[in-house]
Amino acid sequence: MVPVVAKTLVTTITDTVKDAPRFLLAAYLLLSLFVLTQIFYLLIYAVAPTPRDILRSEITYQHIDDNGSVSSSKLLPYWKDAYDKHKKTAQEKGDLSDGHLNIEDAEVFMSLVVPAFNEEKRLGIMLSEAVDYLQKEYGKDNPDKTSNGSTRRRLKGAQENGHVSLGNGSAENLPAGWEVLIISDGSRDKTVDTALEFARSLGTESAGSIRVISLVENRGKGGAVTHGMRHVRGQYAVFADADGASKFEDLGRLLRELKKVQDLEGRGVSVGSRAHLVGSEEVVKRSFLRNLLMHSFHLLLWILTPKATAAIRDTQCGFKLFSRPALPYIIPYMHSESWIFDVEMLMLAEAASIPVAEVPIGWHEVQGSKLNVLWDSLGMAWGLFVLRAAWAMGVYRRT
Repeated sequence: MVPVVAKTLVTTITDTVKDAPRFLLAAYLLLSLFVLTQIFYLLIYAVAPTPRDILRSEITYQHIDDNGSVSSSKLLPYWKDAYDKHKKTAQEKGDLSDGHLNIEDAEVFMSLVVPAFNEEKRLGIMLSEAVDYLQKEYGKDNPDKTSNGSTRRRLKGAQENGHVSLGNGSAENLPAGWEVLIISDGSRDKTVDTALEFARSLGTESAGSIRVISLVENRGKGGAVTHGMRHVRGQYAVFADADGASKFEDLGRLLRELKKVQDLEGRGVSVGSRAHLVGSEEVVKRSFLRNLLMHSFHLLLWILTPKATAAIRDTQCGFKLFSRPALPYIIPYMHSESWIFDVEMLMLAEAASIPVAEVPIGWHEVQGSKLNVLWDSLGMAWGLFVLRAAWAMGVYRRT
């Protein structure tokens, strides 16, 4: 009985389609496509992540003061406040060009952002390596720097580390010094105490360069990095994982390559890459499942992301450097706070035509990873799909 009814229904529909005017069929198809598109939009809108509001306490920091004590909470600077003010003033005058898109001047040369969630055991080792390098290369007490504060005399022996460029004389105007922003991402262990104790161990001259920011609730690695990048004071800003897996002295290589590709506005991004290690013994020894998921994710990236982002062989390495002029085109528009946030950063850079350099770096496996290979890989795949759809469908906008 059921097959007979189904056959009759199909016959009726077929006859109706044959007899219907073509313009009516076309209109029906267009209407169906429109409805399906709207349904898909609503589904993406419903599942696309929206960052939670920032709490008042989360825009403050602590550091070690001159007498060795932990300071009271102080308000963080936010470069976007001045940026928005200049933009609004220019627009009110009818200037819709990019001339108003200048970000306020940097106060230090290099900012390091370290996202940290329950990292009391690994954080100190990473900070030791990072601060040693930062102080040696960018410290204000660099013996090659004269008393007037000019950076031009750092050229000798330092150009190969990427932090001096005298081609247009601009290096003379760059500030010296460094800072580290440690973002405790809702940590429940002694991550904050470990960071402050490390700062205290540096002595009064460098202790103040370490700023510790405490997020009340865990946002995720992407949320912590984005939060830190909002408050950097550096001409360049790099984020690095708290586990110390990346070879920190390769920062000089990142900076050198960024300066090669940056545009006339000084915008540029360089990303550390482990792609050259794919055939190494350390990677080969990984489980079959982990390597399979890695290659599957790369294939998904190639399918779903725009051309320039898809060309990056390692989007997930936690060692990326940004020039200060590039930040307003990326950070204010970030939505992803999970593991997939790196891809959104690169997509935003591509959308703004910001040059990106991929730079091979040293890297080693570190015990204690919080990544669940299977579930987090599936989560990243889903997150990538939603992220791409949200930007493509207009759920996310540059407004």
